[in-house]
Amino acid sequence: MKTDAEPTSTSAAPQEGKRHPAVIATAVALPVALLVGVIIAAVTISGSSTRAPEALGPVDAPAADSEECASLLAALPASLGDYGPTELAEPAPVGARAWALADDVSEPVVLRCGLARPEGFDVAAPLQVVNGVQWFEVSGADSGIDASTWFVVDRAVYVAVTIPGGSGPTPLQDASNAVSAALPQTPLDPAPLR
Repeated sequence: MKTDAEPTSTSAAPQEGKRHPAVIATAVALPVALLVGVIIAAVTISGSSTRAPEALGPVDAPAADSEECASLLAALPASLGDYGPTELAEPAPVGARAWALADDVSEPVVLRCGLARPEGFDVAAPLQVVNGVQWFEVSGADSGIDASTWFVVDRAVYVAVTIPGGSGPTPLQDASNAVSAALPQTPLDPAPLR
């Protein structure tokens, strides 16, 4: 005979050997969250550049610390075409900036402000106008260098932009826009013919 004092089984009591749903969810979620964190960290690390800082040698730049150069450097865009900003090795020259591709091996685009009048810029030198800025090109082909250096010749300071071969016109166009925005146009001052 059954008395009222005997315990009865209830459906709310956990059965032996069964896990609570919250424990199961936690056991699944923790490894998944850890895996997602590892993937995000790997993508972040692999997306950052391992490019060494660019070492630039000294050049004659008597106006590199001028107001004009400071104005131009402040107006430069973060990127020139596909080239993004890259660090310069210390001691970095005054008035210089560099941009590089993300591939870590190609040559950078280098801008220097406040240079002396470029060799070969005389009254007979051919000029090219890009976005309202007059440029004098010195090709590296004669020296076996796959790059050209373009000199701004119609502003109060000379600015040089060295662009690797095959870079297309965008870096020079973007540099021209910055020059136009930062520096007023001035008359040309070429060397006389020799």
